[in-house]
Amino acid sequence: MDSTVTQSTLSSAMSSMMTSNPVSSGSKLLDDPPKYHPALLAIYSVVLLSGTISLSLMMHIMKSSTTSITSIAVLNLIFAHFVFLLTVPFRIYYYATYQWNLGFGWCKVVSSMIHIHMYMSFVFYVIILITRLMSFYHRDDRVASLQKMHALVGSAVLWLVVLITVPCIIHFSYGKAQGLNNSNTTRCFQFGNNIKSSAKVVNYIISTLIIVVATVLTAFQANVLRVLYRKHHEGCTSQQDFGAQLKSLCFALIMVVCFIPYHIFRLKYLEQLELQDVNEVFLSLTTFNCLDMLTFLGRRTCYMCYPGKAI
Repeated sequence: MDSTVTQSTLSSAMSSMMTSNPVSSGSKLLDDPPKYHPALLAIYSVVLLSGTISLSLMMHIMKSSTTSITSIAVLNLIFAHFVFLLTVPFRIYYYATYQWNLGFGWCKVVSSMIHIHMYMSFVFYVIILITRLMSFYHRDDRVASLQKMHALVGSAVLWLVVLITVPCIIHFSYGKAQGLNNSNTTRCFQFGNNIKSSAKVVNYIISTLIIVVATVLTAFQANVLRVLYRKHHEGCTSQQDFGAQLKSLCFALIMVVCFIPYHIFRLKYLEQLELQDVNEVFLSLTTFNCLDMLTFLGRRTCYMCYPGKAI
């Protein structure tokens, strides 16, 4: 009878171990960082380091430039990069540790800031490119009518609207369906389930608009350089106008390289929200536009401003 009891006890213990091990293994797997985290960690580390250096150098260059509509737009662009870079260390911390212990509210702020940065950067790119194109196509009278004060007031109003509306959206709408603040306080940046049918329509419109506008402006800017090259030929590189338009083309190409791939993928992601992890990688690639200020380096006079035309 003792042997029977012993066998029964051993069988129970073994069955208990067999049923408990899968659970513990499964929970361990759940705690392992996703495979895309190392890539995100590397991307944001490069963006933080390079972006900080480029902004520091650009601020030094901007001290010697005159104030114009487009130089004010560049200053706004620098400010947008600066605000976003302040939140990048929190992303690096999360992707390095796979733990978020800073509260659900701050998670929403950091998560939304990458989108705010992308859209604000796009707006200022468009302003810079349109202003440059208007100057080239002999619309200097229209550009001149937009005085420095108008540009400053417009910038102040834009940032005021952003700083008022965005916190309200973050507080009342962003992340409400996720339930992260109740069930999984150590995870962040997982808001794919918040995209509802109405929000999908808005996202479709915005993504399509960005793709079309970026493509059209790049085509116009490339045409400007083609015209200038045919006009000046070998001496085009010594022309101030050509150099300034070349800088504008760099901005246009940054839009194409950094924004268009993400928004093309987003059109697919909106229908397949299970691709949230891949979407995070594509979204991180948009932050390389923080390096746009490096396009001004390499020349002492970086075509920031010159009579009648400014970047």
